[in-house]
Amino acid sequence: MSAEVDAVPAAGEVLPASAKRMDRFPLWLKVSFWLCIGIAVGAVVHRGIALVVPSSGSGPGPSAELDAYFISHAALTWAHIVSALALVSLLPLLFWRRTRNASGVARAFLLLGLIVGVTAYAMSVHAVGGWVERSAVLLFNTLFMVCLVRVFLAHRHEEILQTRRWMVRAVAIVLGIAVTRPVMGVFFATSRLTHWTAHQFFGIAFWIGFSVSALTAELWLRKSRFAGDPL
Repeated sequence: MSAEVDAVPAAGEVLPASAKRMDRFPLWLKVSFWLCIGIAVGAVVHRGIALVVPSSGSGPGPSAELDAYFISHAALTWAHIVSALALVSLLPLLFWRRTRNASGVARAFLLLGLIVGVTAYAMSVHAVGGWVERSAVLLFNTLFMVCLVRVFLAHRHEEILQTRRWMVRAVAIVLGIAVTRPVMGVFFATSRLTHWTAHQFFGIAFWIGFSVSALTAELWLRKSRFAGDPL
């Protein structure tokens, strides 16, 4: 997040005392936020290119196996990654002080989030990583959908602090897919030594990435200026 993408009150905004104390996100969280957005966008672009121009690399391998899977489910993959790209591109507006209270931004976030969640459920039917990946998707995607419902209800009742709390949780889960990418990179880099296929490590990467992202956000919410406010 940039210097302006903070949780400071907008002009004329009336917040409870606890929300007023939530004046800024820490630097490490801003850096992590933008880094995850960059990784997520890069992952979508890479997957889109792979769908249009399949890899010509010779011989079997985790990367070729992964490309073949997504090509075989191209329509669903396109629906998921395009909606995900739109959602990730919208995230900075959720925290930028000039747009964070805009109803249109909130509605777009909820709508795109719903599309991403539904397509994620559909893609998990034929998960690359089998039941290990599918279990991670079912758990964290369901938590994401719950967060969307809580954001909707809090926004509808004009509960500003609760809207932001549940929005942070939802965003953390969305960006969990970005955290999985470095983990997958390690597995890909060591596949010649471990002989693990994408089917074997994809689910493990999902569990690690989404867990780290969601737990980091939750711990920050509980230990930061949000602490002391009811969940």
